[in-house]
Amino acid sequence: MPNARILLAAPILFALALATPASAEERAVPQSRTEMQLSFAPLVKQVENSVVNVYAERVVERKSLFDGDPFFEQFFGQQMPNRTEKQSSLGSGVIVGTKGYVVTNNHVIEGASDIKVALADGREYESTVVLKDERVDLAVLKIKSDTEFSALPLGDSDAVQVGDLVLAIGNPFGVGQTVTSGIVSALARNQVRSGDFGFFIQTDAAINPGNSGGGLINMNGELIGINTAIFSRGGGSNGVGFAIPANLVKTFVASAENGSATFDRPYVGATFDPVTSEVAEALGLDKARGALISQVQPGSPAEKAGMKPGEVVTAVNGIPVEHPDALGYRLTTVGIGGTARITVIDNGKEKDLTLSLDRAPETTPRDERLIEGRNPFAGAVVANLSPRVSEELRMPANQAAAGVVVTEVNRGSPAARIGLQPRDIIVELNGTAVSTTEALASLVGDNPAFWRVEIERDGQRIRQFFR
Repeated sequence: MPNARILLAAPILFALALATPASAEERAVPQSRTEMQLSFAPLVKQVENSVVNVYAERVVERKSLFDGDPFFEQFFGQQMPNRTEKQSSLGSGVIVGTKGYVVTNNHVIEGASDIKVALADGREYESTVVLKDERVDLAVLKIKSDTEFSALPLGDSDAVQVGDLVLAIGNPFGVGQTVTSGIVSALARNQVRSGDFGFFIQTDAAINPGNSGGGLINMNGELIGINTAIFSRGGGSNGVGFAIPANLVKTFVASAENGSATFDRPYVGATFDPVTSEVAEALGLDKARGALISQVQPGSPAEKAGMKPGEVVTAVNGIPVEHPDALGYRLTTVGIGGTARITVIDNGKEKDLTLSLDRAPETTPRDERLIEGRNPFAGAVVANLSPRVSEELRMPANQAAAGVVVTEVNRGSPAARIGLQPRDIIVELNGTAVSTTEALASLVGDNPAFWRVEIERDGQRIRQFFR
């Protein structure tokens, strides 16, 4: 399918997954014509007031044709300022708290300066962003009202099985609240979109642009997922949609209600690789499944738990782990401050380990500072590297030890002109190891006639020379 694309369900996506009984034995197919004529209408009436439209308005700057051109700016200055214009987008959301907490996708409200929530009965309210996170593509809004709202209960997405009936409710293409039905097509899907989160419920319920932020609902009227992306050739529904599981949504909403400014993932201090068929054969595994431990950081929670390179993580709290993304999902849903029972296979033998989950530590104060002066690094914002900073910058765990990392590069600055990029680690300058931001500021202040710098980028060492 060379022309197919994975698209964010764009500001408009809402799905409901019909939760089913807990055990497979209780599930049944229609046994008569009468049963086949049953309707979803009672379920839709039960949940429709908890599904909302989200209107996001953002101010976009249209840059001048000559913006950033040194020649033009030297002779004409800022005589042609950049223009601004307003853009509006439409998405969906789900009320998950009677006091007006709404869950939607981050990409629905990203960059918005004004966000409104419209209910199915026509009421419209201003709202504020309580918590958002680009990596899991979730956001929690708070409606500005003291009114009690009809909230959708959060179901157990781990109880969902392939073949379960689901409903998708949202506002596709802005036509108004729409309900579609289907089944759960697959679970634990990864490699759906870019980012560090890869654990989705797949459904064939029709999902289109504009449904983003809607929820999958089970037959008990419980939310089991927030729709976020579609697999499409032309931008419309092809029967392959993806939803963020409700168990992750629960953790995210709890973080928002507790007043957290950021959504923190548990720090493990280890890196993991997929188990390929070749790896499975070499390790004597019966199937290519799990997360292969490739590196463990000294003093990390992984090391304290007894995890070792070469072992394969196969389950968390008894739930099978399909791939490294699934491992990250399982640990995130356990949450900060919890403990997880990790099942690993070591030399063909299975054993359980106890992993304590906490935030990534800031082992060295970050001391974030802007480099200024007449030097090649002017315009770069740098910080002392630590597991905490590394996690915020989404760097590999094996780069979280120590050093100075670039967090931001100002546009048009000397640092930008020499090609410095965020996440670059400045290792050495003019033969002197760079261990802290204070040391870097001192070295660039010497203003030598010749600059020799060594940086680490994506695990590769790069040497550059400047006069």
